[in-house]
Amino acid sequence: MLIEKRIKELGIELPPSSPPGAMYIPVKRLGNALFVSGQVPMKDGKPAYTGKVGKERSIEYAEEGARLFIVNMLAAVKAYLGDLDKVVNIVKLQAFVNSETGFDRQHIVANAASELLYQIFGEAGRHARTAIGTNQLPLDFTVEIEAVIEIREND
Repeated sequence: MLIEKRIKELGIELPPSSPPGAMYIPVKRLGNALFVSGQVPMKDGKPAYTGKVGKERSIEYAEEGARLFIVNMLAAVKAYLGDLDKVVNIVKLQAFVNSETGFDRQHIVANAASELLYQIFGEAGRHARTAIGTNQLPLDFTVEIEAVIEIREND
C-alpha cells in the first residue's frame, strides 16, 4: 500500500469509483495493460469543472479539473485491482480540453495531470501523452482524460 500512503501524504483522498454514465466499463484489461475510460472531473457524483477554457474558464481552473481526473482515475483503478501497488507504469494519457477558438495551451492543462502522476508514482508516473483541444465535451466538462496503465503481469 505504498502508493496509497503516498497519495495520503499528498493530502489526497480517493473517492469511491464512479459508476459508468453510459454503455461502457471504467477499466478494461488486456494482458498486463489497463485501459481506463475517459474520466471527467466529477466530485461527490456531480460535475465539478465545466465550460470552455479561454475567456470563459482559466487555465488554472482546467488544471484543477485535470488533477481531479487523476484522483478519479486512481479510484477506478483501485476498484478494479484492489491495490494500487500493482501498478507498474503509467504508459499514456490522452487529454481532451474543451477549448474556445484560439486557445492553444491544452498541453499546459494536461501537464497538471502529468505532474500529479509523477508526484505519486515517481519515474513510473512518467508517460507518453496527447493533448487535444475540442469544441465540446459531454455535459460541457472542461477536461476529459483517458489512460493506459501497465500492471504486474501475474495479477
